[in-house]
Amino acid sequence: MILIKSSKEIAKLQRAGHITAEALALAGEVIKPGMTTKELDNIIKKFYTSHGAKAGFLGYGGFPGAACISVNDEVIHGIPGPRKLVEGDIVSVDTGAYIDGYYGDSCKTFPVGNISDSAKALLKSTEESLYVALDMAAPGVRLGDIGAAIQKYNESRGFSVVREYVGHGVGKNLHEEPEVPNFGKEGHGIKLQAGMVIAIEPMINEGTAKIKVLPDGWTVKTLDGKLSAHFEHTIAITATGCVILTKL
Repeated sequence: MILIKSSKEIAKLQRAGHITAEALALAGEVIKPGMTTKELDNIIKKFYTSHGAKAGFLGYGGFPGAACISVNDEVIHGIPGPRKLVEGDIVSVDTGAYIDGYYGDSCKTFPVGNISDSAKALLKSTEESLYVALDMAAPGVRLGDIGAAIQKYNESRGFSVVREYVGHGVGKNLHEEPEVPNFGKEGHGIKLQAGMVIAIEPMINEGTAKIKVLPDGWTVKTLDGKLSAHFEHTIAITATGCVILTKL
């Protein structure tokens, strides 16, 4: 069942989203070669605590970190640990604050120092496709329209779209209905309506769209070992368009 949020609920979601955005901004400031992914995770966790929030991902389904930190060919759900970041890495930080009963959820892929031109192109295409989707989001638009736009934008630039993982509704639960695919057919899928809150999150690969899950049960990698990027915002559908809840 898709839950329509009241204005009071959206205000609470916006508060959680703003704290999430601040945490991601901090991650972008501190990320550097030599830092471990666990050190980065600890900084994010402490930030949430200092702002009266909890790390919404910590313990969710048993996940051991405050953020999913996925490096290079890791698509999503990377577990923070002793891995040291090096110059040229790209790092997807997917995280969310939980406060006053509601979740934030957002992701950015950050460069570590200087990165290759091909990596820059992947990050640019992925992030731009997210904003193509956000510009479209309004009552009456179908989820297939949004998915098709993301798919077309990235595939036209030579990249591929992960199929197994998609966006979702957000509210009192981190994952709610509906699913929000990054691929699809125009004119298909449910229609957006005012009061819906969804996370749109393109997960785009440099090479094949095929993925594999590592034995840890969490970390998802590209099957061919090529790079993957991930950008995400949580939005509320309004009468005329949408409001990004996870922005500064």
